[in-house]
Amino acid sequence: MPRNDALLQGLLSRRSLGGKHLVEPGPDDAQLQLLAQAALRAPDHALLTPYRLRVVRGAAREAMARLFERAALDAGKDAAGAALDAERARAAPVTVVLVARIDQGHPLVPAHEQWIAVGAALANLLNAAHALGFAGKMLSGAKVRHPALVQAFCAPGETLVGWVALGTDARAASGHGTRAAGERGTRATAAELLADWTGA
Repeated sequence: MPRNDALLQGLLSRRSLGGKHLVEPGPDDAQLQLLAQAALRAPDHALLTPYRLRVVRGAAREAMARLFERAALDAGKDAAGAALDAERARAAPVTVVLVARIDQGHPLVPAHEQWIAVGAALANLLNAAHALGFAGKMLSGAKVRHPALVQAFCAPGETLVGWVALGTDARAASGHGTRAAGERGTRATAAELLADWTGA
């Protein structure tokens, strides 16, 4: 079987980069269509497409920032902390909101398989963004359960999963190379992840 080293290198080189490190340009309409097509190629038992994608850009970024600020204040943050949350919400040139629509009573596909499809679609979208030259990061946290945010993005029965911040790596755009991702924690190694099952 022929190897696709370019595809493999793309998968191995993707890192998460948050909105404060992203600058214009973000994905345009044609590129967003490609991201959605990539999401749809993820494994999806019975082709249920148990997710939706909503794009936030332009003036809508300010509206989303106000919702983030409200959620932060309701969570007990002070005005400065809430303003910081609002700034993070508006920082990325483009945000793709991921919403799950899980059919809990599906006769063929159990809920956990539908959630796997949601996660696989997210991974495909992020990898496709990386292949197009963009950086990004999935954001979630307690705010995904805030009533105002849920109402803003979800229909009844849907679950707000989070926000995918997308744009151009600020350091790459300035010609100073790519910035270290600064991910929290330590990523497991392949050796730690893999183990043979011997049938016992």
